[in-house]
Amino acid sequence: MSTLNDRFKQGKDARKTCPRSSQATLGNIERDPLPLIKASSSGRIRSLVELRYGRMLVSPFTFYRGNALLQAHDLAGTPNMGLVSPICGDCHLMNFGGFATPERNLLFSVNDFDETHPGPWEWDLKRLVASCMVAARDLRHGQSVEETLCHEVVGAYLETMLECAEQSALETWYESITYNDMLAKARKSALEHVQYAIEKAGRRTHAELLPKISERHAEGHLVIRDDLPEIFHLHNNTTLLDPDDDWLRLSDWRPLYDAFMRDYRGTLQADRRDLLSRFHVHDMAFKVVGVGSVGTRCLVALLTDDQESPLFLQFKEARRSVLASYVKTRSRVRHEGQRVVDGQRHMQSASDLFLGWTTGPSGRHFYVRQLRDMKVSAELETFDGETFTAYGRVCGRALARAHAKSSGQAALISGYIGKSEALADALYQYAQGYTKQNERDFERFQQACRRGSLRARSEADFAADYLP
Repeated sequence: MSTLNDRFKQGKDARKTCPRSSQATLGNIERDPLPLIKASSSGRIRSLVELRYGRMLVSPFTFYRGNALLQAHDLAGTPNMGLVSPICGDCHLMNFGGFATPERNLLFSVNDFDETHPGPWEWDLKRLVASCMVAARDLRHGQSVEETLCHEVVGAYLETMLECAEQSALETWYESITYNDMLAKARKSALEHVQYAIEKAGRRTHAELLPKISERHAEGHLVIRDDLPEIFHLHNNTTLLDPDDDWLRLSDWRPLYDAFMRDYRGTLQADRRDLLSRFHVHDMAFKVVGVGSVGTRCLVALLTDDQESPLFLQFKEARRSVLASYVKTRSRVRHEGQRVVDGQRHMQSASDLFLGWTTGPSGRHFYVRQLRDMKVSAELETFDGETFTAYGRVCGRALARAHAKSSGQAALISGYIGKSEALADALYQYAQGYTKQNERDFERFQQACRRGSLRARSEADFAADYLP
């Protein structure tokens, strides 16, 4: 059995074949971004692809967030130290945030796993550091903040990975970042932001959401309100499904819900299945979410218990990971919903009470979780430079903990990184280069939308089509 020092040395030895300075390489950027953007839209609801493009058009940062496939293609041409383990796959700044554990504790971690897949840990770290640079430039923070932010993210990743390397396997598995921990360590400039996040998370409950998106019909049952293009019923005249969509052949939402529930219940622990059985469904509607996910299928079901306390379940389509075409290691599971759930459980110290997976009509794969339950994300546009840097550090910490837990190889990664600024310098250089590449790709995307070869529409434009 190898010792801790042996694993540190193995990581250090990996620098011989993959020098840390080589991590500045941008990869496969000699390509046209438009075919890759179009490829990432394949299989989505056609009318909602236009909304996806509309959201990507808002800024270089929303463009970056909206197309993980593009960077996955590029990263495939970059060197790595050879360690493959479950990674996030879409590790940008806005895919971190707060969420409630089953015990109602508020934790901070990576919180989006749609693209999770076995891959090099460097890919997650590069996407995170580049997103810091793209966002900081988009928000006009200036070069000094950009440089400090990128170095601090990598520094926090390095420090935390070293801490994990010296912990036992169980300590690494259970360790988490709580908001109380963040509050205790926050500097004065960030203190109010952390306090506000805690208060906001406490308000983001099912009971608080109920009156915002539903109403009671005369017959006594609850119905989710249509709010185009964000929320719509599948079989009403406000549907945004394509006219030839196979789901429109269903009589209403109930056959779809019943199909989801048949497989889903079996993916839950017995006690959670019993808890779920105490709820009764009222309604289900389509809910558009995010930027990169727009056009994929996402539905929300409204259930209540005997006291009419609500539960919102989200059924989110799980498509093939954007990493799958670019790594040699295949996912160990064939069900894409299970891939997402397994990745989340590998990388988070605690996960949603109702996290599971299912198969819908026509064989599409989905994963299931609660909607909104104490979930909170950063409002980057309200951060000054110091607060932004503090947020970047906690993201770096959270990613290191997630990688240490999923790989079990913290010492190997820590040995490779070392204690110098070598990797931080290389990744800052990578972030500078990739931010410029993202700006060039964004400009190509803008031109394509202006020419009409890609069609983009705003939320207001969609809503106007359905105004009385």
